[in-house]
Amino acid sequence: MLSLPDEAAASPTRQLVARGAAGVRLDQFLAARMEGVSRSRVQRWIALGAVRVDQALRLPSYRLNGHESIEVEPQPLESEQAFAPDPVPLNILHRDDDLLIVAKPAGLVTHPAPGNWRGTLMNGLLFANPRSARLPRAGIVHRLDRDTSGVLVCAQSERAFVSLSAQLADRTMHRQYLAIVGRAGRGDTGPITGPITGPIAGSGTVEAPIGRDPHNRLRMAVVAPPNGKPARTDYRVLTRSPENRSAAHAALACQLRTGRTHQIRVHLASIGHPLVGDRVYGGEAVDGFERQALHAWRLSLEHPADGHLLTVDCPMPDDIRQLAARLGLDADLLVPHAG
Repeated sequence: MLSLPDEAAASPTRQLVARGAAGVRLDQFLAARMEGVSRSRVQRWIALGAVRVDQALRLPSYRLNGHESIEVEPQPLESEQAFAPDPVPLNILHRDDDLLIVAKPAGLVTHPAPGNWRGTLMNGLLFANPRSARLPRAGIVHRLDRDTSGVLVCAQSERAFVSLSAQLADRTMHRQYLAIVGRAGRGDTGPITGPITGPIAGSGTVEAPIGRDPHNRLRMAVVAPPNGKPARTDYRVLTRSPENRSAAHAALACQLRTGRTHQIRVHLASIGHPLVGDRVYGGEAVDGFERQALHAWRLSLEHPADGHLLTVDCPMPDDIRQLAARLGLDADLLVPHAG
């Protein structure tokens, strides 16, 4: 049996194998294997998304087949306060019995974590729909960084949660982003591995593994396997700043082919074109713009009820449009074409 200290936050991620546990519920298996952790607390960890089975979020009632690899990130006792409903305003783009799709503003944390246990999007979902408490992360199956704006889908039913998780795993859910890139900020020490040789190419693919930066645990970086996990980002230039500008800025349409933490931010920085405002990864600062210039513009998925294709777009926020105008980018070309 795996023993844990009282302050679980100080403990590293636990790796377990469900060998011999075929047919056993996930929450029962973990409660039996982790000394000093009750089944209800395990269920809270699952609800926070701190448990992954073969890299996927699962319900507490998930029946193991006996061969899965399970990752557990023990949560501190303070995490118990994370499940309170808070009246966080939700900008709803689409809603039905299975799905709630929202426009997340920049500055809003997606789900609770150390330092942000309350006032997150998840707390807002619990306030808007108390029944979502039965789902991990109140139905949130993917995330956007705090300072990234845009469209985000949340499950409203168990079948939707299972369907959306599967679509993320098999990469049939498509997520498109608008990114504004420039040059590396002076004096920054972000993990930029590619030389800045001029304007970014008209289109391309960055395929490089991503993992925790070995020199700074608060960042991600291009890291060789096994610590780095496969990651691929496709991009296409939508518009560029005029040639007489001192910095070669461009607006890109980016599509995730995988879903690693900070993936677009790391990949674009690695080829020498970090996001404007992204000081963590070497992006240049622009007065009056206080975040990384990244917006989740379009989400396409198969509806859990009948499999029909559902595509939802999220309008460009004012700060992105104002930044584009300031950098001389053609605002009429900021919205990527469908596809």
